Amino acid sequence: MTIASILGAIIIGAIIGAVGRLLLPGRQPIGWVLTIVVGIVAALIGTAIAQAMGVATTDGIDWIELVMQVVLAIVGVGIVAGLKRGSRV
Repeated sequence: MTIASILGAIIIGAIIGAVGRLLLPGRQPIGWVLTIVVGIVAALIGTAIAQAMGVATTDGIDWIELVMQVVLAIVGVGIVAGLKRGSRV
C-alpha cells in the first residue's frame, strides 16, 4: 500500500460515509471521524462483495459497486448510531 492509496481510501471512505449518513433519516449521534471510519469499512466490504459477485472493474465509475458501498454505509451508520444511543442509557 502506498501513501496515495491510503489517502484515497480515506477520501473515498469519507465521501461514502457522509453520503450514507445523509441518506439515513433522523439524527445520528456519531461524530465525523466515526462516520469516516464506517465509510472506509463500507467501501472495503462493498468492493470485496462486488468482486466476489464478479462485477467487472471499468475505467469509469463502477455504479453497482458504488451503490453497494453506500448501502453498506447507511447500514453501518445506522448500527453504530443505534449502539451509541444504547450506551447512553
